[in-house]
Order: sequence, then C-alpha cells, then structure tokens
Amino acid sequence: MRFSRRLAVVAIAIVATLWHGPVKADQGQGSQKRGSVTNLPIPRFVSLKTSEGNVRRGPSLRHRIDWVFKHPGMPLEIIGEFGHWRQVRDRDGVGGWVHYSLLSGVRTSIVDTDLSPLFSRADTESQIDAYLEAGVIARLENCGLDWCRVKADGIRGWTLKSNLWGVRPNEVIE
Repeated sequence: MRFSRRLAVVAIAIVATLWHGPVKADQGQGSQKRGSVTNLPIPRFVSLKTSEGNVRRGPSLRHRIDWVFKHPGMPLEIIGEFGHWRQVRDRDGVGGWVHYSLLSGVRTSIVDTDLSPLFSRADTESQIDAYLEAGVIARLENCGLDWCRVKADGIRGWTLKSNLWGVRPNEVIE
C-alpha cells in the first residue's frame, strides 16, 4: 500500500511538471519569479508576432487549439513556460499555450479607455493630437511612472499609462 501511494504522488508530480513546467524556488530577497526556460521575469508582456497565433490547451502540438489570436502586435502576458511553449493570457484573462516563435519582445498595449486623448507632450495642458478608441493596439515607445509615449496608426503622442493594458503601473520603459 505504501508503495502505491508513493507511486501516485510521483505520478502527480510528473503530470504537474509536464503541465505547468518545473517549479523554481524563489531566490529570496523579494526577487521576482523567473521562467524555468528563459530565466526572464514571470509574468511579463510580449506581443503577437504574426497575423494568426494558435492558442492551445496544453504545451504541445498534440493539444487541441481552443482559439486563434488574429491581431498582429496584440499584447499578451506570459504567465508560464514549458520548453518552446509560453502560457499566455490576453487583457480579458483568456489564455492558453502559444509556441514561442509566434511571440515578439516588441512592447505594445491595448487602449482600455475609449477616446483616450493623445497629447503632444506628457502634460494634460498640452495640445491633443488625436483620440484613441478602446481596443486600439499601440506600440509602446517609452513609459514613465504616469505617462507612455505610444505610436498608433502612424500617430505618436503621450497618453496616461492608466488608459492602457500591457504595461504595469510601476513599470518604466526606456
């Protein structure tokens, strides 16, 4: 009986590792969790490199495709890694596994607040050059604590970071 319980515990550990990837212990000193494959921070933001990206139920080609992302440049948050696969989620929290070759380190964001003003400078008193509709994908050029310089549909300008999904509130991008 003891042998079968140990075997069951080992089998569960193997399945958990295959599904979620090996778990790495925190290195202490408040360090951020790191990916077991890339050693990059988890979670982190990336973007979809291609015009279509299959999102699978698990980290292999044998797993069923649940849906297809169809917007190049769409920001995604990596929340897990396993081999050549990245577990991602979008701004709605919908996710799955995507092959790493479909992802790019280019930083983009989605406008969350409809008709977000795009200012000529990082100042609410500056000229408004455009308004961004909710759902627009914008490339992040740089971000300070409150403002991000973005490029959307060929227009560059500054918008409040709080209007965007794809960048953390305390994140600075240079």
